[in-house]
Amino acid sequence: MNIYVGNLAWGVTDDDLRQAFAEFGKVDTASVIKDKYTGRSRGFGFVEMPDNEEAQAAINELNGKDLKGREVKVNEAKPRTDRPPRKPGY
Repeated sequence: MNIYVGNLAWGVTDDDLRQAFAEFGKVDTASVIKDKYTGRSRGFGFVEMPDNEEAQAAINELNGKDLKGREVKVNEAKPRTDRPPRKPGY
C-alpha cells in the first residue's frame, strides 16, 4: 500500500519516516518529497508497505500523532491522475 504523509515538519528525514512506520511492519520505501530547486522539504512524503493490514494499522495509529513537533496527516495515497502539460510562463 502506498501511504501519504502530510504536514511534516521541515526537519523530518526519510529515515524518520521509515522508523515511524517500521513499528507497524515492513517498509519498502519511505521518502520525503523535496523541492527540486531548493532541496528543502515540501512538507509531505510517501511510505510504501507491502502488507495492507500492517499499512492500515500504521495509518490508524499515526494519523494525527506528533512527529518532530507537528501533527501528521496519514492516509492511503490516491492514484496519480494525468494532468495536462503546463504552459511555459504560467
